[in-house]
Amino acid sequence: MTLPYEPTLDPYVKAALAMKAFDVVVLDVHELASFADTFIICSGRSHRQVSAIAEFIEHDLKKQGIKPLGVEGLQEGHWVLMDYGDVVIHVFYEPVRISYDLEGLWSDARRIEESELK
Repeated sequence: MTLPYEPTLDPYVKAALAMKAFDVVVLDVHELASFADTFIICSGRSHRQVSAIAEFIEHDLKKQGIKPLGVEGLQEGHWVLMDYGDVVIHVFYEPVRISYDLEGLWSDARRIEESELK
């Protein structure tokens, strides 16, 4: 099931897309998890690109007054987890994303309409 896009997600999604993150998926997990309302999952084509995407997201959101509670995995560039409280951003190196299959693990989560992300 898909949901309409929530405009409050704009800064997060736009920051990821600005650095050419691909295969961006937004999952509404508020009914399934107590620690977040939304997962944003995206990929980079190399470890270096994954780190660059995450660094840009953090920098861009800070300029807008949005600061993370925590960021993990930035140095390795395999899977960067960015915790913004209600929004958790996962930036993956594509082979690692396939291996962990978060979309499959959270298949009961509602997807926010992809066509509305751009």
